Amino acid sequence: MEQAQYLQSLFGLDGKTILVTGAAGGIGAAISQGLARAGGEVALCGRTVEKCRALAETIRSEGGKASAHYLDVADTATIQPCVDEVVQRYGKIDVLFNVAGINKREGLLDVEESTYDRIIDTNLKGVFFVSQAVAREMYKRKTGNIINIGSHNDEGMLGGCSVYGASKSGVIALTRSMAVEFAQYGIRCNAISPGHILTELTQVTWDHPTRAPWLRERIAMKRPGTPEELVGMAILLASDASSYMTGQAYHIDGGCLCGGAPWEYDTAY
Repeated sequence: MEQAQYLQSLFGLDGKTILVTGAAGGIGAAISQGLARAGGEVALCGRTVEKCRALAETIRSEGGKASAHYLDVADTATIQPCVDEVVQRYGKIDVLFNVAGINKREGLLDVEESTYDRIIDTNLKGVFFVSQAVAREMYKRKTGNIINIGSHNDEGMLGGCSVYGASKSGVIALTRSMAVEFAQYGIRCNAISPGHILTELTQVTWDHPTRAPWLRERIAMKRPGTPEELVGMAILLASDASSYMTGQAYHIDGGCLCGGAPWEYDTAY
């Protein structure tokens, strides 16, 4: 078997229908494009369906397969219609990527109930009920694959991220629960936990005079990641190469959790 053929057999996504929530965001768009370039047919789902349509056109212009669908994960009434629409179009859903998520940085003592509900409804409740709806379709074929998006904050906390951190920690617990319950149906579930990724929303942090140096000191690679640097793990988890992987959270963080070098130390190099 030739090298290209072998790699295609391991990592190729040809014939796989992949539903992505939050597909128009910085991370969602990068993952969606990467999945399409690997051969997947991608259902781009989000609240800003116009952006999803534009991304679908970009993917199709590159020779990929993509479609746009309306979905507000915080509004459970939109979930089943979206899933039904995707199944009607493609006949199945092989992989689900739960990417949609929001945050608002403020002190724990400042959080109002409306903010708490909005973050939890999107980041945790939405993941639960989208996964439930899609898994019921996967159950019919006794095969499927769910990938959730965690965060650095599902392990390490930062000030001003109490609700967000709680929601993402819940996503990892939910990932393990789904792995345990769904294995009997041939459905795997894992999570990708991005570290400090540079997007339009996080640019303000990386431009900040004190926050940016603080972060660089604590990241072994001393820089933010890019959304594109999550694509490799996304393809691995979506592909058959990860057929014995379930119930895990994979941190893509430039070595943030393992620790940085905030002080000088002796070395001959």
